[in-house]
Amino acid sequence: MREILVTSALPYANGYIHLGHLVEYIQTDIWARAMKAQGHQVTYVCADDAHGTAIMLKAEDNGITPEEQIATVKASHEADFAKFLIEFDNYHTTHSEENKHFSELIYRRLDSAGHISTKDVEQLFDPEKKLFLADRFVKGTCPECAAADQYGDNCEVCGTTYNATELKDPQSTLSGATPVLKTSKHYFFDLPEFSQFLQDWTRTDNRLQSSIVNKLQEWFEAGLASWDISRDAPYFGFQIPDTPSNEPDKYFYVWLDAPVGYMASFKNLCEQRKGTDKALDFDRYWLQENEHKTEVYHFIGKDIVYFHALFWPAMLAGSELRTPTGVFAHGFLMVNGEKMSKSRGTFIKAETYAEYLHPEYLRYYFASKLSDKVEDINLDLEDFMQKVNSDLVGKVVNIASRSAGFLVKKYDGMLTEICAEPRLLEDITKTGDEIAAAYENREFSRAMRLIMQCADKANEYIDDKKPWALAKLEGSEQEVQDVCSVAINIFRQLMVYLAPVLPELTANAKEFLNIDDLSFASRNQWLLGHQIKKFKPLMQRIEEKDVAAMVEASKASLAPAEAPSTSPTAKPAATNTTVANNDNEPTDYISIDDFAKVEMKVAHVLACNYVEGADKLLQFILDVGEAQPRNVFSGIRKFYEPEQLVDKKVICVTNLAPRKMKFGISEGMVLSAGDPKTALVVITLPDQAVVGDLLA
Repeated sequence: MREILVTSALPYANGYIHLGHLVEYIQTDIWARAMKAQGHQVTYVCADDAHGTAIMLKAEDNGITPEEQIATVKASHEADFAKFLIEFDNYHTTHSEENKHFSELIYRRLDSAGHISTKDVEQLFDPEKKLFLADRFVKGTCPECAAADQYGDNCEVCGTTYNATELKDPQSTLSGATPVLKTSKHYFFDLPEFSQFLQDWTRTDNRLQSSIVNKLQEWFEAGLASWDISRDAPYFGFQIPDTPSNEPDKYFYVWLDAPVGYMASFKNLCEQRKGTDKALDFDRYWLQENEHKTEVYHFIGKDIVYFHALFWPAMLAGSELRTPTGVFAHGFLMVNGEKMSKSRGTFIKAETYAEYLHPEYLRYYFASKLSDKVEDINLDLEDFMQKVNSDLVGKVVNIASRSAGFLVKKYDGMLTEICAEPRLLEDITKTGDEIAAAYENREFSRAMRLIMQCADKANEYIDDKKPWALAKLEGSEQEVQDVCSVAINIFRQLMVYLAPVLPELTANAKEFLNIDDLSFASRNQWLLGHQIKKFKPLMQRIEEKDVAAMVEASKASLAPAEAPSTSPTAKPAATNTTVANNDNEPTDYISIDDFAKVEMKVAHVLACNYVEGADKLLQFILDVGEAQPRNVFSGIRKFYEPEQLVDKKVICVTNLAPRKMKFGISEGMVLSAGDPKTALVVITLPDQAVVGDLLA
């Protein structure tokens, strides 16, 4: 068993979580869950990045203290992460005693080893706000590639890092004023001293993706620069210790204490668990001598590689602490092939998404797109809807819904003692090794493809065996149970494989399957002679109207609300009325020839199932006396349980044009009577009615 500590980059405590953020937290959560499912001890910690000028100014604008500001945002972040089933072992804050302790410890060790120096620097100062400007509060033109509108620390276009004073045409983002240069004493970490160490560190043990290693090489060739780790008051953060008495206004730059938050959150968790059976030893994870006994992994966005692959390991090595085992970067999120846009409603808050769509839809879609590469991923909303509906509802859940009804109704939910298709099940079980490896290597898109290939095999098997047809053949009872038992076993395997991605769906599936374990090892024990419970719908289809509503709500939530129309020319919507004569009889008649055009036949209900994703429909498999059964959808779900209609004789209109629906092709209409809003009764016929006979 491996001992693994995993983290995601710390979200800044100055705003909401949006879908772009969620790429990283979902990716990390899936990986942590997958590694746990494979039997490893995995601890996942994170925290809010709670320091900096931005937070101080935001609190000032809101008329509250910075402490109140960060507490409110932290609660919001934790609520959003919970909605998306992100399972942190601990979620802390960098504004903590633990973080203060380790930030000071690292600084003092670096200072004692001669890695800290001071010098006077010219710094941009906002003459209107009366404060020195942090890099993020200055924008201008990149001195390297001339890209406009770049922040004061690095260029998002060419990746160059620089000092804010090097920007061309700088402007304060706080006041719009042109900053002035002002001299101040600053503290520096001597990063160039670690150049050789970092070159060796970044190139060994697969710590980084190859594209990141190549990018870092460009920075090594250009030469590393000493890193300014201090900021002047006013500033919200930790004061630098041991400064001269005449320098009480020096604070750690937020990027020094932010990654220390990983250690601090873990330390906080260790203290929480002290004396329990889940106790953790902090030193086993962070002391250099234990570096090869435990593993530490950071999941980050590609825009903060410089801090995590250069500054952070150098700080750790210089203070005699262990360095990360791996740093995994991901790309940015595009929506509909473009940068997220507030005007188009594609800059979507996590909270807004969760109001309209189930978070597991997004978890699956991101998993189907993520790989071990540092590539941007695209959330195509049309593809998103189709993929989730096709893969999860149409393929995976459909396996259970097609098979469970027969087993529960005819065999009290009992699966066969012997597997009728061991080769098929062995093949799908063996595929689990490839899926587990894909998860570990962060090749989630490959894992999803392998899982869907298994689902395809199951559905092909069911289509080939046709249990609904077998069920009406005398003497085929055992074969029906065999087929459905194989299908349920494959479904269980799919739940094992999808558990890291879809924890809520698989938890509900465990209840249906009547099992306690969905670990990767559990797939080797097939469900034989096992009793399942009654199947209940596990996942609804994504409706286009819900996606559209989410997009519209995103526009509204990020823009001023528009006043409702009060136009005096607005007219009420027209209503349809039935035109009747004075005797309340319809004025439109049909002839006997019109009625004769309707072909109605006696139909035998071979199977009746819920339709995943449709809360009004039931799906019928009907024998109407033809070579193949007919598939018919009927909007009577709230009035009947499917098993109430199996084996019944009903009336089917058979000469309606086939209707293509989201759920499949409907090849007729089952007749019923009553009020569709309150009570519909399916018209049934006596047993002696002959299947295929025309009604006349």
